[in-house]
Amino acid sequence: MTVVLRAILLTTVLLAGTAHATKQDDLEKLRKRIAALQLDVEKTSESRSEAADELRESERAISDSNRTLHELAQRQQQANRELAQLQQRAATLDRELQGQQVMLGRLLYQQYLDGGEQEYLKLLLNNDDPNQVARELRYYEYIARDRAATLKTLRSSLAKLQAVTDQARRKSDEIAAMRAEEQAQRRDLERDKRARQQMLQKIALQLKQQRREMGRLQKNENRLSQLVEKLAHVLPSAPGSTPFRSLKGKLALPVKGKLRNQYGTRRPESTLLWTGWFLRAPANQPIKAVAAGRVVYADWLRGFGNLLIIDHGNGYMSLYGNNETLYKQVGDTLRGEDIIAAVGSSGGNEDSGLYFELRFEGKPFDPKPWVRKQ
Repeated sequence: MTVVLRAILLTTVLLAGTAHATKQDDLEKLRKRIAALQLDVEKTSESRSEAADELRESERAISDSNRTLHELAQRQQQANRELAQLQQRAATLDRELQGQQVMLGRLLYQQYLDGGEQEYLKLLLNNDDPNQVARELRYYEYIARDRAATLKTLRSSLAKLQAVTDQARRKSDEIAAMRAEEQAQRRDLERDKRARQQMLQKIALQLKQQRREMGRLQKNENRLSQLVEKLAHVLPSAPGSTPFRSLKGKLALPVKGKLRNQYGTRRPESTLLWTGWFLRAPANQPIKAVAAGRVVYADWLRGFGNLLIIDHGNGYMSLYGNNETLYKQVGDTLRGEDIIAAVGSSGGNEDSGLYFELRFEGKPFDPKPWVRKQ
């Protein structure tokens, strides 16, 4: 019982006391910010995404293809009407030509029965009656004139029929070209429709992933903010020989690594902003405390993996996430540059490195002005 009582008293010393609490409206501000981000995602993610731009172009192409098909259909209808008229005209000319050929045949046959040119010469040479000769000459003149007119009409009809036939053939070729163009347009239309469907699926997937990532980041941020808020409420000020505020511009980086994400930049697939730094570094590289303080949290937290939080007093805290190993425990007192953890990729990170934050009264702030130039 005495051992249990001592443990309780020790825990009370570590977790009780006054603290620089986060203002009550911080959580409300966080909620409003998240609500605004959600609204922003819903309203602007599509218009600002590459997929939406491709969708707009695809739907424009579909509209253009449909308009071209409509115009082609109208031109085809007009061309078909003109072709029908030409075919009807050709049929009429063909019937006229057949009638003219019959008439010419009759004239030639009659001339044959009358003896033709030989009979005409006999009439001129053997007939002594001038009146009879004159009558016969007029008769042959009528026949010749009628035959010439018939031949002229026949030639004209043949020329017209040939012209109409050529025109009909050209019109048929024009219609065939229109049909080929229509088929090409329909292929393009089907291709554009498939592209639009793919764009719609891409956008739907992108928005789904974006909202899922948004939700995940919100939950992670909420968990971390709630944790820091609780710690600030229940923990006494950490001992420290030097006030943390005086260390601005003098802090060493907690790990040697490449700065990949900076405070205030947008997270990928989200409108949320980074509230700290991610320093890419090899696994198991040692991580050092940026200043003296006391460990107030050393455990796994969703989204941040193995997380360690140091209270530096006067409302200042430093956070170290995604660690492979935590070397310190809650209650440990630290000096500046003490080794506290090893670099890792815990929390589901693809790359090994350190997630690092600085907070004052629960609110994150930019580490850049606080870190000395390397």
